[in-house]
Amino acid sequence: MCNSRLIGFVILVVGVVLLVFGINASHSVSERIIEGFTGKFTDQTTWYLIGGIAAIALGAALFLFGRRCSTK
Repeated sequence: MCNSRLIGFVILVVGVVLLVFGINASHSVSERIIEGFTGKFTDQTTWYLIGGIAAIALGAALFLFGRRCSTK
């Protein structure tokens, strides 16, 4: 596996972890109370979700379309 593909895989995994953190945070009791009053998530939860989605997209692109290694 080439460096760009390996980096893409690592970014993809980090993105999935961030997205899981964001989803778990959005289901917490305090987050639901805040969302009930304000109609939106807290900044931290929003950044977890946005960062996770962006990292998944970037990591998947690098992993799938990254430079292929020569087998010499």
